[in-house]
Amino acid sequence: MQRTLLKGKLHQARVTHAELEYEGSCAIDQDLLDAAGILAYEQIEIYNIDNGERFSTYAIAGERGSKIISVNGAAAHKASPGDRVIICAYVGLSDEQAQRHQPDLVYLDADNNMKGIGSEIPTQAA
Repeated sequence: MQRTLLKGKLHQARVTHAELEYEGSCAIDQDLLDAAGILAYEQIEIYNIDNGERFSTYAIAGERGSKIISVNGAAAHKASPGDRVIICAYVGLSDEQAQRHQPDLVYLDADNNMKGIGSEIPTQAA
């Protein structure tokens, strides 16, 4: 059996650009991709905290150190500069692999600076 688990996440990234006429994708600062373990051309899911939109696209490398999060092509209708988004990548794992798996969780501030990195989401209390 294969299970799909969270592989990497950029939490509360700020959209810096929305480029309708650009080839579809999401450009992400290479430093942020590295920290979250996301590769260029890897499928990603984007969850817009500000408007509730959820969509799939693929990552492309943005200039290292630029802090860019550019939502491109048709997806530019779903996010605007300044929107807070969660960007996730997932991986299929066997049951055995899933038991040992830990995701790369990257927490960002309002300027897309890394303010924390972890591998475990705290238990949510009622």
